Amino acid sequence: MPGLCDSVRRHCAEIAAAARHVRIDLEAADGIEPSPEPTLDPERHYLEGSAEDVTAYVLTLDSINFGSGWFPTLRKRPGCSGYYTVSSALADRFRERGPWSPAELAQLDAEAIARVLSQEPDHELMTLYARALRDLGAFLAEGDPVAAAEGSAERLAEQLAQGMPLFDDVGFWKRAQISANDLALADVAEFGDVDRLTIFADNVVPNVLRVDGVLVYDDHLAGRIDAGELLPPGEEEREIRACAVHACEAIAAELAVPPRVLDTWLWNRGQAEAYKTRPRHRTRTVYY
Repeated sequence: MPGLCDSVRRHCAEIAAAARHVRIDLEAADGIEPSPEPTLDPERHYLEGSAEDVTAYVLTLDSINFGSGWFPTLRKRPGCSGYYTVSSALADRFRERGPWSPAELAQLDAEAIARVLSQEPDHELMTLYARALRDLGAFLAEGDPVAAAEGSAERLAEQLAQGMPLFDDVGFWKRAQISANDLALADVAEFGDVDRLTIFADNVVPNVLRVDGVLVYDDHLAGRIDAGELLPPGEEEREIRACAVHACEAIAAELAVPPRVLDTWLWNRGQAEAYKTRPRHRTRTVYY
């Protein structure tokens, strides 16, 4: 049977081939150029602790590394995106008090996580984050997933997808894959197959590809996104994500870099003003 990474590639290729709302123009990819090697920001992430504590931080962060559809409604830190608001606040908590134990994670509620993130406790995302962290507590109580992965990023991603419902992003497995990549970038895990990972399908990379002309949306879809309309989970947003993955497979092969590296290049590119001022698609989902 194919592994998780090949399943993502096949799934996205099939969606891209039949897409009705999104098309790929690879000729527009000529302007994509190499960027610095992928790293995690040491100020906005907790990387200075013991390997055990940094591993706990990465798994905790990636358990709540979703909610881009709600990010416009979050109280953000000065100069921070929604993601960096969450990563920085969680890093501060780890620096002050260290990681939660699995038993402590299993008891977290929306009010507790809202205090850590300086958000309103009745915000819908806080309830979802608390659920995700309780799932993580139960998952970690069963053992060390990094050790059980035995040096395989794909195996770790499969464990996460199978062990926690909010990671089971069928056909994309964005957060399951990015967790393995982040552990490698944090230098707390070595995976011999890390370069088999695909890009991490969210809404930033597709927006970069759209602005650069690689992804072309039909007029109706483009108009809804440009108007700031929320897209429901379903055909259109899955086409956006799948076409981004499929296009990046071709671009990564042309540039002779792993897709996970290309993902970082594009994600960092997406932080520039030219990309931030162009509305990206927003979907309220637990998967990105």
